[in-house]
Amino acid sequence: MSAGEQANVTAIPAQSPGWFEKLRADVRRAALDKNLERHEPGRGEKISAFFRLNTQVVVAYRFHHWALGVRVPVAGSLLRVGGAVFQRVIGLLTGSYISADAEIGPGLVVHTTYGINVGGTKIGENCTVQSGVLIAAGSRGVGNNVYFGAGAKLIGDASIGDNVVVVANSLVLTDVPDNTTIVGVPARIRLRGGRPQRFKKPQQPPQQNS
Repeated sequence: MSAGEQANVTAIPAQSPGWFEKLRADVRRAALDKNLERHEPGRGEKISAFFRLNTQVVVAYRFHHWALGVRVPVAGSLLRVGGAVFQRVIGLLTGSYISADAEIGPGLVVHTTYGINVGGTKIGENCTVQSGVLIAAGSRGVGNNVYFGAGAKLIGDASIGDNVVVVANSLVLTDVPDNTTIVGVPARIRLRGGRPQRFKKPQQPPQQNS
């Protein structure tokens, strides 16, 4: 094939992972979050993480989002109704809601439930949200590897880049660039770097027998 013919070949876009593959990534990250990323979680840890109530918030969203795309007559309608009911029940139990219209990449973690509201926007991979987080439907999207501290809010015509930490109770009203830690109401203080730090518990000195 000549160079000219190669230039005319239409590139095949990379296929995004299906809802089940995304859910597997969600559960793995939930298990990693539980063990503070000390080691790769085993099967038992993943099963335990799956049945945690905060993970069920993600499961309900994934299932309902998938059901909206099923176009099989009757079966699709039943799946959509089932997905909506499942998500409503989980929402009542946790006080958390993720719109089924949202487009969220794999690795979503709800760290702590209650008061979470995620609208129909686009969010990248490995997003972590804590209690009280609001991501409005009117926002222009969230990148990959973004961490929302408790009470953080993204509203208005704003977007967040990759590798960003939104500090607890911060209010984001303007665009946030990649690799940033942002804080404030409104969030104007921008620090370099965007990875939440894990603080291990200090080891207690061995007790001496008297």
